[in-house]
Amino acid sequence: MSTEEKPAAAPRSLAEALRGRDDAALAALLRGRPDLVTPVPTDLTQLATRAGTRASVVRALERLDRFTLQTAQALAVAADPASYGELLGLMAGDDRDPAVRAALPHALGVLREQALVWGGDDRLRLVRTARELLAPSPQHPSPTGLGPTVREATAGMSPGRIQEIVAAAGLPSTHDSVSAVAALTALFDDPERMSALLDGAPAESVEVLERLVWGPPYGQVTADPAPRLRWLLDRGLLLPTAPGTVVLPREVALRLRAGRAHRTVEPSPPPVEAAAAHRPQVVDATAAGQAYTALSTVEELLKDWHEGGPAVLRAGGLSVRDLKRTAAALDVPEPVAAFWVELAYTAGLLASDGEADERYAATPAYDQWRERPDAERWAHLATAWLTATRTAGLVGGRDAKDRTLSALGPGLDRSAAPEVRHRVLALLSGLPEGTAPVLESVLARLRWERPPRGGGRGSAGTAAPAAEGAHRTPGGPGAGDGRGAGAYGSVAGGVRGAEGAPAERDGEDLRARIARWTLSEAEMLGVTGRGALSAHGRALIGAPAARRAEAESEGPGDKLPVHHRPAPAPAPLSPAEQAAAAAAAARLLAPLLPEPLDHVLLQADLTAVAPGPLERPLADVLGVLADVESKGGATVYRFTPGSVRRALDAGQTASDLHAFLAAHSRTPVPQPLAYLIDDVARRHGHLRVGAASAYVRCDDDAVLSEILADRRAAGLGLRRLAPTVLAAQAGPAGLLEGLRAMGFAPAAESAEGDVVIARADAHRTPPRTPPAPVPDGPPVPDDTLLTAAVRAVRAGDLASTAPRRPAAGSEPDRGEPPRTTAAETLATVQAAVLTGEALWIGYVNAEGGASQRVIAPVRVEGGFVTAYDHTADEVRTYPLHRITGVAELADDEG
Repeated sequence: MSTEEKPAAAPRSLAEALRGRDDAALAALLRGRPDLVTPVPTDLTQLATRAGTRASVVRALERLDRFTLQTAQALAVAADPASYGELLGLMAGDDRDPAVRAALPHALGVLREQALVWGGDDRLRLVRTARELLAPSPQHPSPTGLGPTVREATAGMSPGRIQEIVAAAGLPSTHDSVSAVAALTALFDDPERMSALLDGAPAESVEVLERLVWGPPYGQVTADPAPRLRWLLDRGLLLPTAPGTVVLPREVALRLRAGRAHRTVEPSPPPVEAAAAHRPQVVDATAAGQAYTALSTVEELLKDWHEGGPAVLRAGGLSVRDLKRTAAALDVPEPVAAFWVELAYTAGLLASDGEADERYAATPAYDQWRERPDAERWAHLATAWLTATRTAGLVGGRDAKDRTLSALGPGLDRSAAPEVRHRVLALLSGLPEGTAPVLESVLARLRWERPPRGGGRGSAGTAAPAAEGAHRTPGGPGAGDGRGAGAYGSVAGGVRGAEGAPAERDGEDLRARIARWTLSEAEMLGVTGRGALSAHGRALIGAPAARRAEAESEGPGDKLPVHHRPAPAPAPLSPAEQAAAAAAAARLLAPLLPEPLDHVLLQADLTAVAPGPLERPLADVLGVLADVESKGGATVYRFTPGSVRRALDAGQTASDLHAFLAAHSRTPVPQPLAYLIDDVARRHGHLRVGAASAYVRCDDDAVLSEILADRRAAGLGLRRLAPTVLAAQAGPAGLLEGLRAMGFAPAAESAEGDVVIARADAHRTPPRTPPAPVPDGPPVPDDTLLTAAVRAVRAGDLASTAPRRPAAGSEPDRGEPPRTTAAETLATVQAAVLTGEALWIGYVNAEGGASQRVIAPVRVEGGFVTAYDHTADEVRTYPLHRITGVAELADDEG
């Protein structure tokens, strides 16, 4: 055996590079780009092809952090292939910034892991689709602000003009344009010769170069350029690209930039800054108070819609008028009311009833939710909010068709919302307990982790103002500062969210807006208190893991500061993990919530004060007997004749009410309240209203005469049928309301003459499921699926690349599925059973899907072959009639 091993050949394609990866690396690729595994590729060639498609590359680029994306942008303007040294020069500049040197290997590793870059350090290649998306062109300037190379800019120039430029630059003339362009490129790449050339440039010409150097690199000139421009044009420092348009060649710009592709390189994420620090106990208590308020608000909302809520708009959703009414009933601004309505809907407590006259109402799940402990009820709401794609902050905005987005209506789903919410809370969990963040630092961190899409291609114009040498002021989004990370955004075919509106309509800062809403909604919901994440909020997101991740991404290391590494991608919990986290949050919250009280304090001014939350039976009865006057730490109820009558209508008697108040008041029942109850009870039911259309009867005919004489009764259409009976044109409900408005206390009666107990009927929808979140692409596969997918891809690749044993006089065949007759198939399979050899087969399943497999036949009988399938790594049985062909593997592969 030779002592020298032959070095592995460099991969010639992405597929070959993938074949050189181990199973763990393939699994990491499929985990990072889950769209590649749906459906599972048949082999590595198909995986590489799918990884290079436009949609998949755009999605992968969108998930890169700023520094890794800047690295990809630098490779797009480098030679193809490029060396690691060339890439380092573009990123770190001539001074070789130490921070960039330390961070670049990790960023390049991420690009390799995501199959956006392949090849060794001496031949780095950006996948073709990514280069097309990120490389500069006249129609789509690069976020680096660089223009085309000298070779690209002179492609349509006449040979004579090229020789004139070469001569003006002080270079010897050449025999062809190719060598002339190469000599000019070498001049611009040589620091010493380039410095000597610029030293002789007029100051005005240098000023023009300084204005173009960071991009956009294009400018406009007149037919007769000024001397400062003529000097640059003669020496090729500016090259014409179209009539009246010139461009700064890439090599010149890089030399003027000291080799940097970006004006500002951000190798490390910006830290999340602390705005204020509070004691953790204060934060938890404040958050618990807000959590209880959230429960009360949701209950109050659905209680207000107890007998059927607002009507559903024809296009779906809640009307503006109904939202205003709901906001007034809850005593909150309209955007806050929209949040509570959407939260109840997301949690499955609210839905449309589906009737002909469709209205919103509570669902049967609401009744079950009310019976659960307060901490569990809060955990249910918080989990629904954290995982929902519906975004209440969009209510009142406009969709792609300029229609108003209404609460509970369509168009409110944003796939990024769960991820952003989870990430914002994870960033808060990385701060010391009790610490509230600076909002702008949170937004800056999110922008670094996922740069906005809006500043790349299409954001910087290709033509400058008409003045000679003038152009846009550098430094704007996408103008070479590295912040125009969305160079691929505008070419993604109009990427749309789940709601069907173009992502561009939401603006490049949609994630920032969701982050702002997250912080305010978390405070209202009680996840945070005084701006800091509470203990139960930490548990809700699986805080220990999230906090460790933050410590890793921000803490200093021994040699390489770990903050040079990109922050870990937000990883919302799986459903099982989220359920466990919600249970843990409920356990932490439960001791902080106030215990329900079984008493109130009655006062002489016909009010009752509840010094805290009341037990549910007490709260339900008191809610009927009195009206809520004010809410806060203590709730004030006021007793009125109307509220007492409401309790009597619900079937209570005066003695029942006296006993109830005496049993639940820590103070004696005031005499005015006792008189009020007795007075209303004495008059209650003295008048009886029934259906004729409607009638009024009373044993005291003087009372009926008084009603007839009252002008306010004119609209009821009353007339006397008998001394003690009046008929009315109004219906029973209208007659009851009219008489009550006149100061009487009528009672409704049934056809049998019994008093009708007016107990409000709870209107409920049929069973409804909560709205399902709209995911942003395929879900991340679990470990089981990844293992099976990698195994299937490996086996399929083996089948597609294994050489078949050639027939006599023919060459080995690779890649094409075998084709044999039924007799040949049967004979070959039977022979393989005897010899134990592996075979390559083409197979068509019951759905018509064709595949290639490598099998080791064990038994053939009854029209079936039983074999060990290397693709599935298990023994399977295949019908012989579905095998399209079979071939023996070459001896070295069998």
